[in-house]
Amino acid sequence: MAVALGGCSGGDGGGRKSDGTRSPSERSPTSYPPPSPPRTIPSVRSYEPGNGPGWRPGNGSRVVADPDGSLADEARMLARELKVTYAPGPARKGDVELALRPGQSGGGEAYHLTTRDGRVRITGAGDAGVFYGTRTVVQALRSGGQVPEGVIEDRPDRPQRGLNLDIARKHFTPEWIEARLHRMADLKLNQLGLHFSDDQGFRVESDSHPEIVSEDHLTKAQLQRILDLAARLHITVIPEIDSPGHLGAVLRAHPDLQLVSARGVPARGAIDIGKPGSARIVDDLLREFSGVFPGQYFHLGADEYSALIAENPEASYPALAAQAQQKYGSNGRIRDLATDWLNDRAAVVRKADKQPKAWNDGFFSGGVVAPDKGIEVEYWTGKEDGARPPAQYLEEGRTVVNLNDEYLYYVLGEPNQFVYPTGERIYKEWTPAVLRGSQAVTSSPTGPDKVPGARFAVWSDIATAQTEAQVARGIRLPLFAIAQKLWDPRRPPLSWPAFVKLADRLETPR
Repeated sequence: MAVALGGCSGGDGGGRKSDGTRSPSERSPTSYPPPSPPRTIPSVRSYEPGNGPGWRPGNGSRVVADPDGSLADEARMLARELKVTYAPGPARKGDVELALRPGQSGGGEAYHLTTRDGRVRITGAGDAGVFYGTRTVVQALRSGGQVPEGVIEDRPDRPQRGLNLDIARKHFTPEWIEARLHRMADLKLNQLGLHFSDDQGFRVESDSHPEIVSEDHLTKAQLQRILDLAARLHITVIPEIDSPGHLGAVLRAHPDLQLVSARGVPARGAIDIGKPGSARIVDDLLREFSGVFPGQYFHLGADEYSALIAENPEASYPALAAQAQQKYGSNGRIRDLATDWLNDRAAVVRKADKQPKAWNDGFFSGGVVAPDKGIEVEYWTGKEDGARPPAQYLEEGRTVVNLNDEYLYYVLGEPNQFVYPTGERIYKEWTPAVLRGSQAVTSSPTGPDKVPGARFAVWSDIATAQTEAQVARGIRLPLFAIAQKLWDPRRPPLSWPAFVKLADRLETPR
């Protein structure tokens, strides 16, 4: 962190009265000890100290913003947290002022925070940036009792920063999810992925196919409350309906669409992509939930399709193999049908103005059908046989989001050689460029335009292995660590023990 320390003015010349003292108008300005940067998580990227006492709320302090502007909600929230009054302004000494400055440098999530003359002013080009400035104020007060005098210029390195939550295999209460949103906002995280459809359950109320919904689920009203809170906290909620695998909850209500092998064995969770009814039901759900979730993304899954995991896909599923050859010629394979399936689902959500995402093992190279270049790759694993390294996706010109299972997968019950990841490993070893295993990609560019960010993922493989409270405790420090490394991937300014101590000081009960 670059910190330019300012000097203090002084001098001992002229202007003395007959008794040797200075007249009030000629005294040197008061000098204060050079302030330290505020202690926050994530740490601020740039701080220029000033000469002054800093700011803390006092009698008569207010949070000031235009009541007719878009920052009124942010101002009211900060006023509640600081236990002061919200007012329309104009700002005066003792106040915190929030204001938009269109065209301010750094993008919509950047902010400038100036503490001077007994007041704080936070500006940004977008609402989110000003909101993040308010998070810095709150954290600075928690960690040091004041906002230090000077100027902070801050922005995130990566635009996608968040948590992925599997609510399909374990039902999490809406209150628990809302508490995670508050924690995320405190850390300037901006995405919550909701994986709500899998073999074990479909956990959100559906109007188009109520027959597939599990007994324990989020109602539309509960989901809307979550979405409304996320919007106020500048968090985008990303829905995921995984297909053509992981559809067991759908197939229990529609067994006629189940994929069956040549030996007559149903493929667990796999829908038969050769049947027209399969596309119809999945597309019904994609259209319905594209209208429910207001964010720009929709996750299509595409991982672990049983027909492609088989040792010999064409021999195991000859009906699909024959359909592929009929559709694409003699070189057609089942993977081409799967790629076509993914491309078609991407087209459905694009019509609803959504950016499609899919897991990396749903993308295949060298086939007759090429995966749509506009689908964002979410890279989670390279451990399976024949897995393509992340550099290949980057070399194809694809955008790759980091969900590296070595560092970022919290799998309940620790099955299949998974171990619960620690915040310390993320803090010390991981960066957005570490997409697979523990080694950073060096052969291809991994800047924000190519690797726009990451999410820490909770997977509920053994749902009863941990309670909600245990999950909250387990992911606490990893979320602090990933927030730091996505905001600023450079070497952090604090040692790990000091970072943990700061996290303890910053945290409020949720």
